Amino acid sequence: SKFGDPANGRTPDIMVQPNAGVIYTKSKAKDMEHGGFAPDDGPVALLVSSPGMGKKIISSRVGTTQVAPTIIRALGLDPLLLEAVQKEGTTVLPGLF
Repeated sequence: SKFGDPANGRTPDIMVQPNAGVIYTKSKAKDMEHGGFAPDDGPVALLVSSPGMGKKIISSRVGTTQVAPTIIRALGLDPLLLEAVQKEGTTVLPGLF
């Protein structure tokens, strides 16, 4: 078995595979979620503005992890200065530079 033999040590008693976007509660008061690590929680709508930047609409999906390397790049620095960018290969926002 994937988690080993219960006779030889600790194993999970139950495994839960939640459905993305489902909030599991009996409460009627909660009608929103703040997000988390589900696949649909990373992509965001993003507006970028800067003096001298022309109007442009880019339809590419972007994630919040791309904001920091983009700011670093806009300051004229190398995004690879960020350890997370090195480890995760995060790219700057497309179409800005």
